[in-house]
Amino acid sequence: MNIEPLIYAAIFVGVFFMIEGIYLLLFGKSVRLESRVNRRLELLEKGEDPEEVLNILRKEREQHKENRGLPILAPLSDKAAKANIAFSPAALVVVMVLIGAMAFLLLTFLTSSSMVIRVGLAVAMGYGAVYLWLNNKAKKRMALFEEQLPDAVELIVRSLRVGHPFSSAINIVAQEMPDPLGTEFGMIVDESTYGADLVEALDKMAQRIDIQDVKFLSVAVGIQSQSGGNLAEILEGLAKVIRSRFKLFRRVKAITAEARWSGWFLSVFPIGALIFIQLVQPGHYDDVKNSTLFVPAAIFVAIMLFINILFMRAMVNIKV
Repeated sequence: MNIEPLIYAAIFVGVFFMIEGIYLLLFGKSVRLESRVNRRLELLEKGEDPEEVLNILRKEREQHKENRGLPILAPLSDKAAKANIAFSPAALVVVMVLIGAMAFLLLTFLTSSSMVIRVGLAVAMGYGAVYLWLNNKAKKRMALFEEQLPDAVELIVRSLRVGHPFSSAINIVAQEMPDPLGTEFGMIVDESTYGADLVEALDKMAQRIDIQDVKFLSVAVGIQSQSGGNLAEILEGLAKVIRSRFKLFRRVKAITAEARWSGWFLSVFPIGALIFIQLVQPGHYDDVKNSTLFVPAAIFVAIMLFINILFMRAMVNIKV
């Protein structure tokens, strides 16, 4: 039995978790979203100057925007910006090279593959592991932000109804809410303190976060600031809409769970069957691989499998 494909998979899983280990080793608990006190408040409680705290958070927020124009690093930079990771762009490249080098060493000692295959797999593992890690971080942060948003809007509504101005209501959210929402709203408060327009700061946050409900909040506040009206009533309706969307989304997700798993199974099964055949009987295709039609047929099957995955994903990916 040829177990090298299993070794490749194990090495990829190992270097993937190695990235998280490096991240926690360098930055510790300060980068975890589970902390009840948001990062901005932690920095202020340490005695940092508020202006310096704002500059630190701005630098972390905008440091990955410069690399979005580079074809290779653009996908990584986009995910890194959404995840708001503490790694700088240069540090992220260093980590990618380090992970690739570690994967190459493991492939050298644990497999008998050629130099070209080892180098290619090491590059793919280094880039792929970092991309998947960033994508996972970005998804978790965006999902947590969406989950916190209804509570934040309701907190703003309660603050407005007891007589606080909108700026004070935003400040209360920044003090009471954990990350990621707490720090983002805290930066709005700091920017408005140093002269920025509150509505413009909220609009910039909506563009940066790129979540539909945050854009709704920004539009609602912007319209109310120009035309007037009862902002508390408007935001209360928005909070109800957001919660209703969440309820509907989770209901649809529960109803379509079986279809989604079936779709993934049908997409992965042909690839899994091919890998299993290669593991159990590596010479299964020896009689036909020298045929002139083998390579075109293999390419055609690969294209059809890719199209199958796209169609299955489109069929089970229900938008709410």
